[in-house]
Amino acid sequence: MARQRKHAPIENHERWLISYADFITLLFAFFVVMFASSQTDKTKAKQVSEAVEKAFDKTSFPASIKAILGGTVDDIGKGNAQMKGPGGSHKMPKLAEPPERARIAELIPSMEFLSKELEEEIRTGKMQLHLEARGLVITLSQATFFPSGGDAIAPATFGSIEKVARSIQRLPNPVRLEGHTDSIPIHSVRFRSNWDLSAARGIAMLQILNDLYGIPRNRLAVAGYAETMPVETNDSETGRSHNRRVDIVILNKESMVKEPSVPDRPAGKLPVR
Repeated sequence: MARQRKHAPIENHERWLISYADFITLLFAFFVVMFASSQTDKTKAKQVSEAVEKAFDKTSFPASIKAILGGTVDDIGKGNAQMKGPGGSHKMPKLAEPPERARIAELIPSMEFLSKELEEEIRTGKMQLHLEARGLVITLSQATFFPSGGDAIAPATFGSIEKVARSIQRLPNPVRLEGHTDSIPIHSVRFRSNWDLSAARGIAMLQILNDLYGIPRNRLAVAGYAETMPVETNDSETGRSHNRRVDIVILNKESMVKEPSVPDRPAGKLPVR
């Protein structure tokens, strides 16, 4: 019987396609994961950007940014390493403060000092403190410091004024003394109008700060606004009483730049008129 002849197996030269297909599948999966990750990062970046804009508008750092970045941040700016996300393993990036906040922050230590020193005066309504873009404003009630229609500062208030003077002495900032009145016109032998009265009260405060407490006059300026800058309505006695005031304004650095400076000229020579 004839032996059946065995044929050699045919070699498959296309087996590499299987490995190639597996490689392409894995590569495709890798790029899908990378694409998905990039889309998540974009969403996070957009959320962070929106949160930062809100923070600038409200001059505060909202907790929503911390939640977006992940982790928690303690008082010294370190993240909680047990939490996931950039906030846990890295330090939070320091965001630039908006210009308004930077201007206000400059005089915060002085305000904190005066808030403690003038605690009794603030509680009884004799003085008020607040920060503005131009600087720290210390408001003196007319009823406490000046007689009605007059510019003589009551000696009983010198102790309160001394507390303000001590704070001014610690700073290089210029100070503006602003007089304000209510809308009821005045016409007396001494004061022809509210303009005269408001300016006279600012000058009286300047003399006290300079004569009694040694504040240099070149750091002080006087402005009289009469009734043109009310803080409340003049339709009630309560509103008018709040409008009658003297504001001691400690100017910040930006406002200092806007103030006039003494021109340099040779000694002994007068300016040409």
